[in-house]
Amino acid sequence: MTGLSQIDLIVVIVYAIGIFGLAQWISREKAGRTKNTSDYFLASKALPWWAIGASLIAANISAEQIVGMSGSGYAVGLAIASYEWMAALTLLIVGKWFLPIFLRNEIYTMPQFLEQRFGPTIRTVMAVFWLALYVFVNLTSILWLGSIAVTQVAGVDQDVALIGLGIFALVYQLRGGLKAVAMTDIVQVTLLVFGGLVVSWLTLSEIGGNAGVLGGFSRLTTELPEKFDMILSPDNPFYKDLPGLSVLIGGMWIANLSYWGFNQYIIQRALAAKSLGEAQKGVVFAAFLKMLMPIIIVLPGIAAVILAPDLAKPDQAYPTMMRLLPTGLLGLVFAALVAAIIASMASKINSIATIFTLDLYAKLKGIQSRASEADGDAAASMAHEKSLVLVGRISAVVATILGILTARPLLGSLDQAFQYIQEFSGFVTPGICVIFLLGLFWPRATEAGALVGAVASVVLSFLFWLPADWGGIAALNAVPFMNRMMIVFFISLALAIIVSLLRPAQAERNRITMQGVSFATSTGFNLASVAVVVVLAILYAVWW
Repeated sequence: MTGLSQIDLIVVIVYAIGIFGLAQWISREKAGRTKNTSDYFLASKALPWWAIGASLIAANISAEQIVGMSGSGYAVGLAIASYEWMAALTLLIVGKWFLPIFLRNEIYTMPQFLEQRFGPTIRTVMAVFWLALYVFVNLTSILWLGSIAVTQVAGVDQDVALIGLGIFALVYQLRGGLKAVAMTDIVQVTLLVFGGLVVSWLTLSEIGGNAGVLGGFSRLTTELPEKFDMILSPDNPFYKDLPGLSVLIGGMWIANLSYWGFNQYIIQRALAAKSLGEAQKGVVFAAFLKMLMPIIIVLPGIAAVILAPDLAKPDQAYPTMMRLLPTGLLGLVFAALVAAIIASMASKINSIATIFTLDLYAKLKGIQSRASEADGDAAASMAHEKSLVLVGRISAVVATILGILTARPLLGSLDQAFQYIQEFSGFVTPGICVIFLLGLFWPRATEAGALVGAVASVVLSFLFWLPADWGGIAALNAVPFMNRMMIVFFISLALAIIVSLLRPAQAERNRITMQGVSFATSTGFNLASVAVVVVLAILYAVWW
């Protein structure tokens, strides 16, 4: 580790020992009590709001955001911050309209909701879809981008970094499951925010010289005005990645609703809340943190255009800016980066284990887990509970190994891995939005319609993506992927509605109840929502 001084190494080692020890302490059980599936996969349904909000951000902000989005800030500019700022608004929608239905119906996984709403076939299909997406797109991207950061800052061989990050994240959460992840995430997020602010402060100070941080920011906006356009014009070279107003009224809504509302490893934190009120306070907390993220992530990438204009790849921007930090502080900020990588990876691994165990293995074996019991009583024997937790741990190990082995082949040749994640996630996100929005708010939607909507999303997205030299249609391939998601969403929606009307299902197939569901929210939630909307309006008005 020639890239870190001895003091920096000590700081990183102390962090690693401390966070690992905290996770194991949280994972402990009372004498004579064995961890069951509700404990392992849903943190005993007892998470407080602060843990939910912090864990939402820790699960979301990882190497793919810090390294990848900072790289996009280097290449594109502040416009990439729309992913963060529009996510804040999306979280409010999730808290007000989605969570009341999920929590009232005791939902523990997203595939489980699909079975209760439509039937068993779509549960299995979507569980397989999600597992493939989580392992081969999300988990690999976290590992790959995280290893880039560790290699550039610490001087470690990238393969060693890749394996080390994967093993640490796996062992970190293997014993305690979601509770170990969520309850330590407040420490991870605190370190992440502090470390990110330090990097932004020092990079702007370096640019500003005697004028300090404000002078540095002023110099950025003066010398790089094109990097501060929030809404890109069609002549912008990155318009295809962020096509103008589509970030406000178009396809970004599809990506955000799918990610924050129907994505297991994100929504799982809210499903584990002790109450609906706690879950809603948690998503509001996360919304405010999301508005802060571009300062931590995107600004250093833009600053790197001046401080390191000749980088080989944009994704090198953030690790390069970290090299400005003095000894000791570099170790702390490096620990913050590792914290983000580990927290997000551990969340992903736990959710992969949750879906595989509860939605595939348990259904195949005909086992009903404690996590699936609405009244909390044990329907299965303790032997079954132990076996499910064991299967969850084994599947976590297998997923981690697959991620480590496939990260380099899948992402090693890409310049901007963040865009890779968005584009290939976009194959399934339109269909996911279709089936969940219909399932939540249109009682006549059927399993046949939902399946058609899901399959159409993948097929249509592939036709749009297929390059002309591979037999694709040039006009379709030229459509920005964000616009593609919106077009595919509406076509898939129309097909799902038509098939649902042509093949109606029996009423008893829908086991999702709306009795007792209230969309009324507290005064605090409403005031916080207004504050988020006002801040977002100001930000877009200033940087339009």
